[in-house]
Amino acid sequence: MNSWEAILLVIATIGSVAAAAGAWVQERRSSATQLAALQRKLDLVMDHLGIANPDEQDVVRHLEGGRTIEAVRAYRRQTGASLLEAKQAVDRIAARRAEL
Repeated sequence: MNSWEAILLVIATIGSVAAAAGAWVQERRSSATQLAALQRKLDLVMDHLGIANPDEQDVVRHLEGGRTIEAVRAYRRQTGASLLEAKQAVDRIAARRAEL
């Protein structure tokens, strides 16, 4: 085997490893996206049915103290939701509590 063949073999090996790593990262990203979408749907169903989420205790405590921003931060910390999703969820929680 001459040096050019060795160099081509190394390049092909590096390319194969990079392609495999890229596929693995893409699969993880896709799984995380699907899981987040499923979690959002489950949260909406729970909200619709009026089922309290045990993680809402911090959010409710902040809402009762009039600290909406802290409630949104607590929701984001617990769920990993985006700012908009967290704000909408906290608004739903506040509306549900106002009905009681």
